Amino acid sequence: MKNLKSLNELIENLQELPTIGKKSATRMAMFLVKNKFTAMKIANSIETAITAIGECKECGNLSEHELCDICMSQRENKLCIVGHSKDIILLEENNIFKGYYFVMPELDNEKIEKLLKMIVNKKIEEIIFGYTHSIENEAKIMYLEERLKDKKLKFTKIAQGIPMGVNFENVDITSLYKAFSGRVSI
Repeated sequence: MKNLKSLNELIENLQELPTIGKKSATRMAMFLVKNKFTAMKIANSIETAITAIGECKECGNLSEHELCDICMSQRENKLCIVGHSKDIILLEENNIFKGYYFVMPELDNEKIEKLLKMIVNKKIEEIIFGYTHSIENEAKIMYLEERLKDKKLKFTKIAQGIPMGVNFENVDITSLYKAFSGRVSI
C-alpha cells in the first residue's frame, strides 16, 4: 500500500479515533473505499454533526440549540455534576436520573460561575457529584462542596458501585443504577 497515499492517510486519520488501532483502521478504510455510498453518508453525517452540535450555554451538555432539551424542560430540583456529556447520554438513555446536569471536566472559574447561576435559576436543592471515583475527582468534589457550602444544598455523590478510574460507558447499567440510587451524603 506504499503507493496508495490517500488510503494510508485515511488509515492514519482513523487511528486517531479512541480505541481504534492499525488493524481496525485498515479494515474500516478498506470498507469505506469499497462502499463509496456508505462512506459519503458517513462523511456527510460527520460534517453535519460537527457544524450543528455545540455546547448548551447553561450546562455544557451537547446541543443543537443555545439550550439543550434538558435545560429547557421541567425537572426535579436536583443537579448532577458530571465529567463528560457522554455521561449524560448514558444516564438519560437508561432513565437513571430525573434532574438537571452540569458538565465540568475540570475546575474552571467561568464554569463555576455558570454552575452558581444554574443553581439559583433552577432552584436546585441537591447537588449529586456524578464523577467516577479517583483521587483527582475526590479533590474536585471537596473543592466544589467548599465553594457551594453557603447555598444551603444537600450534597451527595454516587455510591462506590463503580470501580475507581472507570468511565460510565464501561460500567454495566445495573451497577450504574445502583451507584445513583445508593448515593451517599457528603
